[in-house]
Amino acid sequence: MQLFNVRVVLEGDLKLLYMAMTMVALSVMAEVCSTCGLPNDLCVCGEIEKEQQRIRIRLETRKFGRSNTVVDGMEDKSTKLSETAQKLKNFCACGGTSKNGQIMLQGDHRDRVREFLINKMGYPEKNIELQ
Repeated sequence: MQLFNVRVVLEGDLKLLYMAMTMVALSVMAEVCSTCGLPNDLCVCGEIEKEQQRIRIRLETRKFGRSNTVVDGMEDKSTKLSETAQKLKNFCACGGTSKNGQIMLQGDHRDRVREFLINKMGYPEKNIELQ
């Protein structure tokens, strides 16, 4: 009888030890991306989305001869257009807005926008088209 009691106590301790180890393992595990299944530290979804986008940068002339730089082709889902527009306006030192999936900057800033998208935002050079 005494052996049986010791066995029950050991099983109880083993269950507690197993539960403690499980809780530690769960707290150590990283969060997993729902799209690619990799941990968020190694997730490549953002880079893949950047490679799939075709961005056009063109110059439009409005009334009274004012020129506007228009950036097209950036998906609103992956990149927040308003935040990107704000960064571009600060980089180019100009005014502008983001509407209808486009970023409009006041003035001719095609080269600077292209430089910013390649160097700062990480878009591939082959996917950016100047018009």
